[in-house]
Amino acid sequence: MDNAVYTALTRQSGLMTEMRSVANNIANMSTTGYRREGVVFAEHIARLGAGDPSLSMATAEGHSVDLTPGAMAATGGSLDAAIEGEGFFMVEGQNGNELTRSGAFTVSPEGALVTVDGRRVLDASGAPILVPTDAGPVSIARDGTMAAAGQPIARLGVFAPVPEASLTRVGNSRFRADGGETAIEAPTIFQGFLEGSNVDPVLEITRMIEVQRAYEAGQNLLDAEDQRIRSAVQAMTR
Repeated sequence: MDNAVYTALTRQSGLMTEMRSVANNIANMSTTGYRREGVVFAEHIARLGAGDPSLSMATAEGHSVDLTPGAMAATGGSLDAAIEGEGFFMVEGQNGNELTRSGAFTVSPEGALVTVDGRRVLDASGAPILVPTDAGPVSIARDGTMAAAGQPIARLGVFAPVPEASLTRVGNSRFRADGGETAIEAPTIFQGFLEGSNVDPVLEITRMIEVQRAYEAGQNLLDAEDQRIRSAVQAMTR
């Protein structure tokens, strides 16, 4: 197998990874708090010999996360909350705390403030938030302070990854900050709103078409190279 085939196969593998990323974005266009993901490619260049052109291969090395805010939509839910600007809500995860922009909260039978999938929401100090079952309607101030019957209950924690941390997706709208996070002291939170996905469907469909065409071009190259090798073998064996 010569260099052209190796290069084409590496390219096809990267395009498949990018297509899966595009498909995941399209599937989550309506997911609350979802953040669009992209693929990070790395180029590897090797010198073949004196006077010969170099060999370049691109491989998919990881994923990037687009932190552009999504549009807010009014829900009227007293426990729905959306963050304006930077930051994430923090929730308990199976392997440590996780970050999310999805503020669709509810109260569990035990009185804990939880996400739609049952993960406990944490306050500014990193402790679970408990809502008294007989507290009545809950209000959420712009700084995240939760109160019922005029009495403060807790303050929603809003955190940001430290500058050197990387975000690893652990769910459709949840992330783990590899490197740690820091609390945002003066967040802006809107009660009765939810933040939608930041996926632009037109851009994603355009990207999908481009990836598909690039993959087809690579497949045509492989088919042509396969035919060339077959012809060469047949000519040598006559």
